[in-house]
Amino acid sequence: MTAQKTLQSRLPNPAVLVPELGQVAGALFKATGNGSIPQTTVSLVQLRAGQIAANTYLTVLHTGNLRKAGESEERITAVASWRDAPYFTDAERVALALVEAVLTPAPHGERVPDELYAQACEHYDDKALATLIMAIGQVCFFLPLALIGRPLPGVSPAEQWRD
Repeated sequence: MTAQKTLQSRLPNPAVLVPELGQVAGALFKATGNGSIPQTTVSLVQLRAGQIAANTYLTVLHTGNLRKAGESEERITAVASWRDAPYFTDAERVALALVEAVLTPAPHGERVPDELYAQACEHYDDKALATLIMAIGQVCFFLPLALIGRPLPGVSPAEQWRD
């Protein structure tokens, strides 16, 4: 296991390189914050995505967001093993199952089978389900930047990008 060799990311600030990134990011944050699903659910899903991608930056970021929102350490820690943890609502479980289905290859059959979609529809109306899908898309949008650009965990975006 090798330690990160520098105290900065691999890339210069991507928002400076591609100024439109700010507008795209803002639109995604607005879409996922429309109130149709709890922000906690968004953060749980995005934390699970970071765990699946094995990306420390995303796991630290979304763990911090959950802590700032007042979530318990038990719930935050149990996201990695949510299936047998007693800390999540049925709606949160479906959301976590959806992000896993989207990000995990399915050797046989569909990634999101009809049964999982039906379970999601039991907990989320059309707008909420579309918002949940956008929350998964939001973290997936930033995933290549997190993996390739390798931002530093726990360092503010303004301070970490290579000059």
